[in-house]
Amino acid sequence: MTEPVVAGALAAAALNAPPALLGGWLWYWGEASERGARWFWLLLRMGQGSVLALVLLVGSLAVAGKDSNDGLFYLYALLPVAVAFFAEQLRAVSAQAILDRRRLPGAEAVGALPEAEQRRVVAEIVRREIGVMAASAAVVVFLVLRAASTAHGF
Repeated sequence: MTEPVVAGALAAAALNAPPALLGGWLWYWGEASERGARWFWLLLRMGQGSVLALVLLVGSLAVAGKDSNDGLFYLYALLPVAVAFFAEQLRAVSAQAILDRRRLPGAEAVGALPEAEQRRVVAEIVRREIGVMAASAAVVVFLVLRAASTAHGF
C-alpha cells in the first residue's frame, strides 16, 4: 500500500509546484496580468484539491488499520491542510494591511478613489495575495515531498 501513498504525495507536489513558481514570478515582477492571475488561482486550487485527496487517502488507510511505520509521515501528510488554511487567513489580513497602510477604511473607500488609484490599490492587493499563496504552495510542495519520503510500512 506504500506505492499509492507515494504516488499521491508526488502528484500533490507536482500539482502544487506550478502555482508556487508562477505565483513567485508574478509576485516578484509585480505586474500580475489578469490572465496570469487567473491561471495562478486555477492552478492553486487544483493543487489544494490534490492535497485534500492525499489527506483523504491517508485518512482512509488509517481508518482501515494500515499505518505508516514512521510517525513523522502523518505530520508531513496532514500539515499541508493547516498550511493552506492559515495562508487563506493571512491572505485576507494582507489585503486589509494594504488598505490600512493607505488609510482606507474599506472597499467602499477604494471605490471613491480616482480610477487609476483604484487600479493601483487592487493590483497591490492582488500581488500581495498571490505572494502569500505562492509561498504556501511552496511549503506544501516541501511537506508532501517529505511525506512521500517517509511513507513506508503501510
